[in-house]
Amino acid sequence: MREGESKMAKKQFKAESKRLMDLMINSIYTHKEIFLREIISNASDALDKLNYKVMTDTSVGALKEDFHIKISVDKDARMITVSDNGIGMSKEDMDANLGVIAHSGSLDFKADADSKIDIIGQFGVGFYSAFMVSDSVTVVSKAYGSDEAYSWKSEGVDGYSIKECEKDSVGTDVIMHLKPDTKDEKYSDFLESYGLQNLVKKYSDYIRWPIHMDVESGEWKDTGKKDKDGKPKEEYVTKIEDKVINSMIPIWQRSKKDASDEDCMAFYRDKFRDMEDPVSVIRANAEGTVSYKAMLFIPKKAPYDFYTRDFESGLQLYSSGVLIMDKCADLLPYCFRFVRGVVDSQDFSLNLSREVLQQTQQLRSVASNLKKKVKNELSRLMNEEPEKYLEFYESFGRQLKYGVVEDYGSNKDTLKDLIMFYSSKDDKLISLADYVKGMLEGQDRIYYVSADTQEHAKQLPQTEPVREKGYDVLCLTEEVDEFVMKALNDFEGKTLCNITSDDLGLETADEKKDIDSKEEESKDLLVFMKETLGDKVAAIKISHRLKNHAVLLTTEGGVTLEMEKYFQSIPGDENRPKAKRVLEVNASHPAFISLKETFVNDKDKASRLVKIMYLQASIVAGVPPEDLIEYSDLVFGLF
Repeated sequence: MREGESKMAKKQFKAESKRLMDLMINSIYTHKEIFLREIISNASDALDKLNYKVMTDTSVGALKEDFHIKISVDKDARMITVSDNGIGMSKEDMDANLGVIAHSGSLDFKADADSKIDIIGQFGVGFYSAFMVSDSVTVVSKAYGSDEAYSWKSEGVDGYSIKECEKDSVGTDVIMHLKPDTKDEKYSDFLESYGLQNLVKKYSDYIRWPIHMDVESGEWKDTGKKDKDGKPKEEYVTKIEDKVINSMIPIWQRSKKDASDEDCMAFYRDKFRDMEDPVSVIRANAEGTVSYKAMLFIPKKAPYDFYTRDFESGLQLYSSGVLIMDKCADLLPYCFRFVRGVVDSQDFSLNLSREVLQQTQQLRSVASNLKKKVKNELSRLMNEEPEKYLEFYESFGRQLKYGVVEDYGSNKDTLKDLIMFYSSKDDKLISLADYVKGMLEGQDRIYYVSADTQEHAKQLPQTEPVREKGYDVLCLTEEVDEFVMKALNDFEGKTLCNITSDDLGLETADEKKDIDSKEEESKDLLVFMKETLGDKVAAIKISHRLKNHAVLLTTEGGVTLEMEKYFQSIPGDENRPKAKRVLEVNASHPAFISLKETFVNDKDKASRLVKIMYLQASIVAGVPPEDLIEYSDLVFGLF
């Protein structure tokens, strides 16, 4: 066999490499567009290696050319070429790095080089993502310090060939011949200049080396002629210019001196498509066991779909300037899912596809740190810029409350200082800490009540004894509020007290004795009332809460009326928890005194009065009668 023929002989991938390639092309990568990211990352690695050599090897002189990456497109030939003037590959390098899938020259290099050098492609499979869009891939490369160049070519799992070729300069060209379009896949889209520019912007905008591309632009020019009206005639002239299409230095890598808050906000509006400035910018630059830089934003307004299942949360994750995940939800807890921003670190451990972050100690460390930074910034806003915090809270306060109750209250200590409720005394939202500061001498509980509106909450009969003492009552109007209070249970040693179901702790010994006496006096009537209402109520008792109103509906047990409403709103569950209703009556009210007299003389009328009193209490509590006709007939039956 002649020498030339031996160089052209096709080599076979190892069996396990064939299986891995097939898996990688069809399964590991979920978005075909990332092939460009992977090839650019490899080119960036090649430039890093040569740059490192220049910096550390005194025998290497200054290079004549600037390091760069070039993307070229030939629509007619259906080819995309990504070129670099990096370290290049020898024939042996090609055999080792391209002939054995999952062998990474970059990883070997990093093991030998200074650990501070960033090498993106450490896993050796990114190159093969080219076969997701290509039916043939050719790699032409000339290693630094070598006079020979080689061409590696493969059409997929069947194998590859390496031959000697001509190449003028050091570096590597990856030439991808795109597959024909099919019914399901239009590979031709990747040949469009505008689309390729967008992919670079999306995935590789912050690669440290300039990425060049021929970009078409145009302008109107005077033709030197005039139209029929004597005005100068113009024509639109297009031209092709070589332009750098990536920004290279991300804003989160810059110091505050080089990137003002206004610059950061402009970046936020552009990056995250928000018309409003965020209420705050959080910058992080951590060095240590895990080193990373981050720029986080707390939005002012919630996206239209924020409280729907369709909303995707998460921070953008970069590794050495390469986008790894567009929405990494593991970097912040669910309660802070409104936060937008980017995190960039070379310390994350990534899987083969670079799309799924492994649950490593490094990740947990970064997530814990970011959680504290967001909490601290929200606390600062609440205390130092309350107007801004209120703007934020109008949009995301409910999310903070959800965070208190999720995961069995695991984040309640983080969030308890950030949540706010409407104060019946101050007529505004206040924090639990503000409530405690305003507590009167002798008050040992934080009182709250639930209703559909703030006004309704303030008018409920059960607020009377608390407000009579001069104590504030927090008005809860969202479905999650009572669950929040149950999860917290107390705040700064003060018990959270639901005035519709809990012991208010306001009765004196004499008042308790008086209630017991009245219940004994009305024992037969109370039994009659319970028999009349049956299982609609769990109990009927003389109230210590009522002062001016005749009746009120309270509950006993863990489920309140507001909780019952929430459970009833959940479709599909026939065994929803129900509140155990308690009808409390004011023994001093004329209505109850009249009922006592009627009970002695007219049991049928007394029965109707009892039902009306129960339905009235239900209406006041925000629970309308199930049968409005029955209620109407009962009322008009009194005439």
